[in-house]
Amino acid sequence: MASVDSFQLLYGEISRSCNSYVETLALIGALYAARRAVILLKDCCTLVRVHFLPRIIPSKKLTQRFGVWAVVYGAAEPVAKAYAEELARHGVSIIFVTRDHSSIRDTAATVSQSYGVEAVVIPADFSLNQAAGDLIKEAMSGKDIGFLVNCVEAVASPQSLVEMPEQSLLDSVNKNVAVATLMTRLVLPGMLERSRGAVVNISSGACAKPLPGRVTLTASTGYMDHFSRALHLEYSGKGIFVQSLTPFQIASSERQPSSSLTPGWFVPKPEVYARHAVSTLGVSNRTTGYWPHTLQYGLMTCIPEWIWVLGSRVLIS
Repeated sequence: MASVDSFQLLYGEISRSCNSYVETLALIGALYAARRAVILLKDCCTLVRVHFLPRIIPSKKLTQRFGVWAVVYGAAEPVAKAYAEELARHGVSIIFVTRDHSSIRDTAATVSQSYGVEAVVIPADFSLNQAAGDLIKEAMSGKDIGFLVNCVEAVASPQSLVEMPEQSLLDSVNKNVAVATLMTRLVLPGMLERSRGAVVNISSGACAKPLPGRVTLTASTGYMDHFSRALHLEYSGKGIFVQSLTPFQIASSERQPSSSLTPGWFVPKPEVYARHAVSTLGVSNRTTGYWPHTLQYGLMTCIPEWIWVLGSRVLIS
């Protein structure tokens, strides 16, 4: 390099020597920006295809596509009740499977009177013995079971693992993992025989990231999410549609005003969420079921793990 006696000449010489590197970095930056733009466009198209088009363009009736009866397990949860009512609005008769059948009787009567469908309540306590499975098989006998809805039990408040009573821990894992899997095992053979049916597992967006104070919830929802995806991979070619629903916060219904959650855009009422979620049935095998929740899910998955962990620890402290 020739000797220079001014900053402008020195800057010019350095710029010329680095010009090739600048062009390479600019190309890499352009390719990265183009890739992110394509991904964003793809996500926007998926959002429209899953959450908006099914609500605009009428499709084949659910009863014709899947069947005329639905088995709903975990119906004591508000979102499961709302989902069952939405299916009933489409002409689907409901078999409610629950441990506490007294809390479902009014719902069953309301569904039957409002939509002119049959509604049956099966008291089933799987913690006692396997006889509950025989009751469910008897109730399903001779019926065109087109839907199975499994709903994970919500966690009322954050609680560390060591603070949970042992019996509560066993009940939670039994209901959200073992029994939900067993319910699928009970219903699936009839669906395979008819080569049609839909299995809907309602868990939670908590499966996206670990949450302190909700260890069993994140573990259970993670299991249900992976179980659904594996099940769909195994049986989608045999006419069975398996969907994993991972909603975020949902307000309680008007019949349960005790909830501290105020209904809003990101916290829908169970009836609103169920209406959106049912419209995605047969469209996407893994979704939040509600498009504002999909935005939340996308934002959560973009946060690096170490930032999420750090923020969780700050909130706890």
